[in-house]
Amino acid sequence: MTTIYHNPQCSKSRQTLQLLKEHGTEPTVVEYLKTPPDEQTLREILQLLNMRPIDLVRQKEALFTELNLAAQKDDDQVILKAMLKHPRLIERPIVIHGNKAAIGRPPQNVVDLL
Repeated sequence: MTTIYHNPQCSKSRQTLQLLKEHGTEPTVVEYLKTPPDEQTLREILQLLNMRPIDLVRQKEALFTELNLAAQKDDDQVILKAMLKHPRLIERPIVIHGNKAAIGRPPQNVVDLL
C-alpha cells in the first residue's frame, strides 16, 4: 500500500502524485492540511524517513520565522508540536510505501520506493 501526504496547491506534490500514477500506483491520498497527521503518525513518518522533526519542517515558510522556530531547532518536541499545530510547516509531499518513505522533492525521489 502506498500513501501520499499531499497538498493539491503544491506543484511538486501534484507532480509526485502524477509520477506515482505513471508507475502504476494508485496511492491513498491524504490532504494533510485538511486531515493532519496526529502525533503518533508524525513520529512514525519521521522514523520511516530517518529524520528529526527539524528536517521535515518547511524552513522557508513564513510561519517558521513568525514562530521563531530557528532559535528552537534543536528541541525536537517544540518543532514536533509546531508541526502538529500548524501542518503547513510539514514538508511535502511525503510518500510512504510499505515500511519505506521519501519526500518528493524532487518528485523522482519516490520512484525508488516502488
